[in-house]
Amino acid sequence: MAAYDTVLVVDFGAQYAQLIARRVREAHVYSEIVPASMPASEMLARRPRGIILSGGPKSVYAPAAPTVDPGIYDADVPVLGICYGAQLLALQLGGQVARTGIGEYGRTALKVEGQSSLFAGWQSPSDVWM
Repeated sequence: MAAYDTVLVVDFGAQYAQLIARRVREAHVYSEIVPASMPASEMLARRPRGIILSGGPKSVYAPAAPTVDPGIYDADVPVLGICYGAQLLALQLGGQVARTGIGEYGRTALKVEGQSSLFAGWQSPSDVWM
């Protein structure tokens, strides 16, 4: 077994996977880029401390949009979705992803609905960057 923590970055086909993996490494954490087609059992066999779902070139509703084995959510491993990965995470866990009718790059307002320890103390709405 590896003597270091590993974060897996799931690649959905955009250049963002490389950037995310580099930023993780700059934080002194080992990262590996893995294909979205990798089964959850294979990902989890690497004993990751976290999994990051990267950005991608498509909407989760596009024909043949890439996906990830939902078995990753059943493990005791934190999963972070960024851009496309956040859409996929929300969709696979029962949330809704809706079109806004405007471009999704730059500043936007994030409104937190409901209670979550993740957003404790978060001012809602808040400006976030997409």
